[in-house]
Amino acid sequence: MQMQLVLMHNEMNHLLERDSETYDHSVRVASMAKVMAYGLKLDSKQTFQLVNGCYLHDIGKLRIPLEILNKPSGLAPHEWDLMRLHPTVGADMLKEYDFIDQEIIDVVEFHHERWNGDGYCAGLKGQDIPVFARICSIIDAFDSMISSRTYHRGLSVNEAVDQLVLNAGTQFDKQYVHIFIQQLNLNE
Repeated sequence: MQMQLVLMHNEMNHLLERDSETYDHSVRVASMAKVMAYGLKLDSKQTFQLVNGCYLHDIGKLRIPLEILNKPSGLAPHEWDLMRLHPTVGADMLKEYDFIDQEIIDVVEFHHERWNGDGYCAGLKGQDIPVFARICSIIDAFDSMISSRTYHRGLSVNEAVDQLVLNAGTQFDKQYVHIFIQQLNLNE
């Protein structure tokens, strides 16, 4: 576990240096994952896997060109194609180390899968999506919605919660949407 922490710290320092906005987002997602882990009564190993999977979920963006990551307007189709590679790229980066828990790699690789199968990169759906990846997708989307970026104004917390509820059962696992809202004491 100690080697995993050192590696994660080193990789995330690279992300901080390259794209502080993505790094800050990753820290917030990991922080909310810690709240979820507590609410789900996960043991210490599961908590480590969920929190660190969420912390590393966007690590593949280290390999996405900065002009795409920092583009102040919408992405062109070919740019979206590159951006959609970040889960696979991130998972491949972590697979180079035989001491990284598979559960952490699964969060990175599958956090953009959708409950109804419309996600990317593998087209998984429903129960086929690893549980921690399903949880990460909710937290990732929530933080993205409430955060202002150069290309969009952040939603209010209530607006973001409404979007989670609206997309529960299609984009997100409904059970974990409700748990997330309860754990963060958000209004539903």
